[in-house]
Parts: sequence; C-alpha cells; structure tokens
Amino acid sequence: MKKITALFFIFSLMTSCATTQVSLYDQLGGKDTVAQIVDNFIHEIEFDKTMFAYFAESDIERFREKLNDHLCLLANGPCQYTGDTMQQVHAGMNITEGDFNHGVDLFITAMTKANVPHPLQNKLLAKMVPTRKEIIYL
Repeated sequence: MKKITALFFIFSLMTSCATTQVSLYDQLGGKDTVAQIVDNFIHEIEFDKTMFAYFAESDIERFREKLNDHLCLLANGPCQYTGDTMQQVHAGMNITEGDFNHGVDLFITAMTKANVPHPLQNKLLAKMVPTRKEIIYL
C-alpha cells in the first residue's frame, strides 16, 4: 500500500509540473526586465544615426509605454496593447529590410544588456517575427 501511495504522489507531482507553464513574460523577469529591455533599446536608437532618423519626430514616452505593452503582450504577460497597429505606426516610414535587420540587432543588444539569456532572447524574437511584414516597406 505504501508503494502505491508513493507512486501516486510521484505521479501527481510529475503531472502538476508538466501542466504548470511559466509565461515567457515571467521567464524574462516580468515588468522590470521588459522595461529595462525597452529603455536599453531606446538608448541604442538614440546613439545610432540610421535608426534615430526613424524616431526623430517620435513621442519617446509614448513609444516607451506602447513598446512595453506590446512586448508584454507578445510574451504572454498580463498586459493589453491599446496602441495603433504595426501598419499604422510604420506607414510612410519606408523601413528597408536592411534597416529593419539593423533594428533587430539593436534590440538584441538591448536584451543582452538586460542580461536576458540567449534562449529567452530567441523565444521573444520568435514572437516578434510575425510583425516583420507589418513594418517594412510601408
């Protein structure tokens, strides 16, 4: 009887572990880490002549707020994104593929500076991939 009880207990633990999934948002470190990534990204843009040209007329505080919300949403965090669509935000900017890729490089640098491990960086980038077609050449 003790063996059956022990096996049931072990099985219960294994089942509960298997069904409990931690969101990417929580794996990243939640609100604080996402905010750090966004702040780092803004800093990278600020000192990059190519990328700064796309943001020179932007309301940086609104950009900061909406990017935080957007990343939180993409990472399955407890947020709602209430900003414009990616197409609306990037319409008329004519962002080239090269500049888009350069922006991704700056975003990776921002994540690295926030001490986000590479596997988590890759997971977040994978969530962002679908937005690519909503950003370039509009």
